[in-house]
Parts: sequence; C-alpha cells; structure tokens
Amino acid sequence: METVMKPSLAVAGEDCLLLGRYAERAYLEYAMSVVKGRALPEVSDGQKPVQRRILYAMRDMGLTAGAKPVKSARVVGEILGKYHPHGDSSAYEAMVRMAQDFTLRYPLIDGIGNFGSRDGDGAAAMRYTEARLTPIAELLLSEINMGTVDFVPNYDGAFEEPVHLPARLPMVLLNGASGIAVGMATEIPPHNLTEVTQAAVALLKKPSLTTAELMQYVPAPDFAGGGHIITSAADLQQIYESGKGSVRVRARYEIEKLARGQWRIIVTELPPHTSAQKILAEIEEQTNPKPKSGKKALTQEQQNTKALMLSLLDRVRDESDSESPVRLVFEPKSGRIDPENFINTLMVQTSLEGNVPVNLVMMGTDNRPAQKNLKTILSEWLAFRTDTVTRRLNFRLEQVEKRIHILEGRMTAFLHIDEVIRVIRESDEPKPDLMAAFGLTEIQAEDILEIRLRQLARLEGFKLEKELNELRGEAGRLNILLSDENEKKKLIIKEMQADMKQYGDERRTLVEAAERATLTQTTADEPVTLILSRQGWIRSRAGHHLDLGQTAFKEGDGLKQVIEGRTVWPVIVLDSHGRTYTLDAADIPGGRGDGVPLASLIDLQNGARVVAVMTGLPDRHYLLGNSGGYGFIAKLGDMAARVKAGKVLMTVKAGETVLPPVPVLAVSLINPDCQVVAVSEAKRLLAFPLGELEVMAKGRGLQLMGLGDGDRLAHLAVVAAPEFIVESTGRRGGAHQERLRIQDIAAKRGRKGRLLDIAGVIDVVKAAE
Repeated sequence: METVMKPSLAVAGEDCLLLGRYAERAYLEYAMSVVKGRALPEVSDGQKPVQRRILYAMRDMGLTAGAKPVKSARVVGEILGKYHPHGDSSAYEAMVRMAQDFTLRYPLIDGIGNFGSRDGDGAAAMRYTEARLTPIAELLLSEINMGTVDFVPNYDGAFEEPVHLPARLPMVLLNGASGIAVGMATEIPPHNLTEVTQAAVALLKKPSLTTAELMQYVPAPDFAGGGHIITSAADLQQIYESGKGSVRVRARYEIEKLARGQWRIIVTELPPHTSAQKILAEIEEQTNPKPKSGKKALTQEQQNTKALMLSLLDRVRDESDSESPVRLVFEPKSGRIDPENFINTLMVQTSLEGNVPVNLVMMGTDNRPAQKNLKTILSEWLAFRTDTVTRRLNFRLEQVEKRIHILEGRMTAFLHIDEVIRVIRESDEPKPDLMAAFGLTEIQAEDILEIRLRQLARLEGFKLEKELNELRGEAGRLNILLSDENEKKKLIIKEMQADMKQYGDERRTLVEAAERATLTQTTADEPVTLILSRQGWIRSRAGHHLDLGQTAFKEGDGLKQVIEGRTVWPVIVLDSHGRTYTLDAADIPGGRGDGVPLASLIDLQNGARVVAVMTGLPDRHYLLGNSGGYGFIAKLGDMAARVKAGKVLMTVKAGETVLPPVPVLAVSLINPDCQVVAVSEAKRLLAFPLGELEVMAKGRGLQLMGLGDGDRLAHLAVVAAPEFIVESTGRRGGAHQERLRIQDIAAKRGRKGRLLDIAGVIDVVKAAE
C-alpha cells in the first residue's frame, strides 16, 4: 500500500494545485466577477453592467428621447442577443427600475404602459410595454462616439460594448444604487442634480475643499418621493465623511382643520421603500391582529397595541390618484386628541418614519471596490471627467486636422484646376503624378480623384475657404484647451453648469433636524385594578372600585394587596432587600384567572420576596422603612428601574428586611400635625413629626426609632389625627383593637419609644377614623 501512495503524493506536490489553494482562487475569481459584473456601480458613470448595456443598446437602436418607442420585448432581445447573456427577466427588471420615477430620482428610460407602482405592484409583461430613453439619458450617451471611452468585445466577440459611459455629471450620486455582492453591499441614496453639480464645480475650482465644506452644497440625500430627513447635521457629516451610516426619514404631512373643532392628518410624502399599501397593512395588522404562529391567543403586547391604536385612530383612507401620488388620510377618534401625539404614535407604530441605510461602496477609477466619502467620490469623478473631456478634445482635434488636411488638398486643386485636369487626362497613373506635381499626400490625391468637378466650382471654392478658416480656428482653440489646464477646467465647468441649467430641479426632500419619534403613550389610558396575592401572584381587572368578594385564589393563597391605577402608569414592585422593579400596567395579564407569578415578570434576588406593589404619578410620595429602624421618604418617580433586574432603592444590612411602604400625601409633608408612628416587635411605640424626615432618591435614610438588642421595627404609619388605632391578634386567635393617643407616645425621632401593654401580636397600625 505504501509503494502505491508515495509516488501519488509526490506527483500531487509537484504537478497539481492543492485543493485548498484552488478553492480559494476559484472563489476569489467568482467573488470579483459578482462585484464587478453585477452588484456594484462605477464611480465614473454610476451604472452597473446591465444598466450600461441597456442604455447603450437602446441608443444603438435609435431609441432617443424624440424617437418613437418600441416594444420592451424587442429591446430586451437586443440586449440579450448582443451584450447581456443572462435571463430576460433580469434584464427587463433592471429596465423597469430605470423607468420608475418613484425609484430613481432621475429616470433614464421613458416607459409607456404599466411599469409598476410605488405600492409594490409589478410591471406588465414586456410584450405589453414600450420604452425609449429620456432626455436626461443624454448626459450619459451624447459623447459615446467621440473617442471618450474604450470599447471591448462582447461575450462572443461579434460586437463591441463600452467599458464606461461618458457621463457629463456624477450619476453615481444623482440616482444612487443598491446591490449585494460577495462580502460587501452598497446603498447609495439619490441626490439633487443642482446640488451635486455645484459641489463638483466648487471642488474643481478648489481641490482643497473638505467634505464638510462640500456639504454646504450637498446637505443630504434627495429622495424621489420627497420626505423629511430629521437626522442632525453632525450625523449627516459623519455619514458623508465615513461613507457609511443611516439617515432617519419621516413622512411629510399637514393637519387639516375641519368644522366644529375637528381635524385630520393628510400624509402627502412617504419615506423611501414605503408605500401607502404598506402603511395600511401595518395598521390593519395592529388593529385586527392575529395570534402568532404556535399561539392560540394574542400576546399581551398585541392586545396593548390594539387598544392603543383603537383609542386614537378612527379610520384611515388611501386617496392617492394620478394628481396626488400619495394622499393618506388619518382621522382621529376624537378632536380632543393632541395632533402631535397622534402623528407621533403613527410614526412609531408604522413605517411613516424609519432609517434609510447609506453605504457608499462602488467601483473606483482604479477598478477596485471601496467605500468612499463624498469628497473622494467627486474627486474621482472629476478625474474621470477631465480624462473624458481630454479624450474628446483629442478626438475632435484629430478629426479637424484630418479634415483640414483634406481641404488643403482640395484648395490646391481649386487654385490649379486646369493643371490638375491636364495631369489627370494625360496620366496613366494620376495619383502619383498629382502627388509629384503639386506636393500632395496620398490621402489628398485620393480625395481629389474621388470628388466631383462641380465641387471645384468657383462658388464651392468660397465655401471651401470659409470651412478651412473655421476649422483652422477650431484647431487653434482645441490646442489651447489641451495645453492649458485652466482653460480645460473652465470648459468642463461651463458644460456642467449648462447641463445643470437644463436638467436641474428643486430639492424634493426637506432637511430639518428633529427628534426621533418615540412612543410616549404605549397603551390606552384606562382605569385598572391590580390584585396581588399573598403567594406573589398578580393579575389585573379593568376599572376601579371593584367588588372582589368573589375573587378566587389558589388553594392556600389569599388576597394581599389591591392597587388601583391607570394603564399608562408604571407599576413599581418593592422587594424585601430594598430593590425596586418597574412594569407596565398593561403588561400584567387580565381576566378572571389566577394571574401570573410576579417573580416571572421581574428578576428577584435570591431569597428576596415581594413586599408591596405601587403605582401612580411620578410625584407621589411614600414612607419607606426597614426592620433596622431606618427610613426616608421617596418619590415614586425615583423608584423606577430601567432593567428587569431592578435597582437598589433602600440599603439594608444583613438580616434586615424592608417594611411595606406607606403612602404620604403631598399636603402631609407640610402639615406640622402629621406624625410618623413606629412600632417595634417588642411593642414599643414612638410618634414624631413627619417633617423631621428627608425626601431622598435612595439610601439607608435616617434613624426612625432606637431599637434594643433583638428588637426590630415592625410597622409604620402616617397619622394626621390626635388618635390612632392598633389592631392585634391574641394568643388564641382573637382580634383586638385599641385606640391610642399620639401625645402618649410622642418623642423625638430616634428614641426607643414607650412600651405599651398590648395583647397579642400587633398586625396593623392606622389612623383613627
């Protein structure tokens, strides 16, 4: 076996390419063919190969702006047969996109028939539609036969196609591009022709301009469908300097006032890649949701979104037509709804506002793909344009010089017409005899022999002299342009400004920085009652002042706390270790079931238990205390936590626990008669003024009551009356209630208080009614 394998391995090492090396090279060749041949546009003309072939084929067919359009199928056949050996659908789809005025900022094809819609409708079959070039396509094709670009053989060598198109303006920025290659992608947004041309002219005049200075001319993209760019100027500058980022675009709308204080929202422009049908579909999905895959019922989030949308939106209509390409009408549920909150909610819940990616990746003039910033793009295009104009001038100079050479020979013949005729009549070989007799070149002699005698008439002689003088003058001007770079720059600038004047238009997309739309109200504002059981199960019921007598609990469980609030208020959960957690009231399951364990909605610490649930407005106050005898007053707004794991509100030492919080009215904070009643497990009671405590955002607080060894703070109450009530449970389970006076236990904060003879275990301390 060894004698067979050794020679085989030697041959593989010497004569064969390793499989890994071969795979690497083959994949790299494939990747580059995709990058160059399909996905990325050129910085020179802004076109991908299929687009370039479509434009060149249509011009070759004579389908210019003023020509009669022909069937798209005929154009596709020409493209496939001569230049683009791929599927007809890919060529037709690219052709359709070039004709859509809602896709391209400056369409290059004039499509007659159904070429699709902004709502996502596809184009009609190619046998039904017709096409020709638009006038602006001349910016790419007018100089194609002036020696401006190189031509290469097509796929079978039967025809030639241009490597680039001689673009007179930077089309790569004007219409943008989108494509996915191997290992890279491009997303170039469209821009305004006037702005880009002004920036290119400014850069040609002063090459030292920075990207930030060029943005004085090109502040942002200019989308075909308009819209409102709300991205800040600083972020836009970062995008244009790095060549990558995203632009935030929202719809443009107006608030239309109606009779009797009513109003409605009219949306007239949408962000890119968004349509009226897409917006309507999103609203339908939210107002009439279906259970998600694998679920039998709607999720709580779906229910919340549905309630929110139905509480705000009454109806929506699409009134778009030929005169108004986009017209969406949104009518609110009530004229009392704030219009800004209404449209803000719609923007968050639908595609009326969204991000548009920007990734300025393209093939450079060095034939390599790269991500470029604004200045690099314009600089490379200007270098391409300068080279194109130079080639055009040289080509024209060569033509002029050839024509001058011919005309000089004719002028010689005109001035010596009799001698020329005699030489031709008497000579057996007139061409060399003419060359010898009059000092003509072979080309001139050949031309003289080919022309008609009538072209040497006297009148023709005057025309000949006039044309010769004009051509000599043109040759002189061409030589100046080719030898003087400043004069060449002036010519390029003049031509660009002429094109800008002819094809330029106003900006469609508004650029005005604004805050991103955020959902300030996630649910409908409705009353809700939260029910917490002793074992930590929580549920919600709609409304207030409910009869909970028939409320059922799991075996061995019972009612611990009832909290009345509203669906838009945050729910704060306080645990025994002093941490707080925040929930949305609307996220707590409703219905008549047992609810869900509160611990499943938050991340409770090990060993911690739920002490209480609170809800209300942010400025609501609570008295907090712990078994170690310390406490403070806190606002509900300071208790809110941003993460599921919560945050530390009250600091406790080992072995201490947090007591249930006590609501404190705002008036109680300034009421000198309002007292804090503290009760320890050893049945010591202390009362001191509420004003002696501080309002804190977090911490351990101040000492409320001095405690002896082994004693712990057990209860807290806030009392504004002279008397309070202590409820306790006796040793045999009997309930006891005692009425006590504040003055009997009043002392300074931090004292141990007065030991009272109270039977049983104290359960509740509350103000006397």
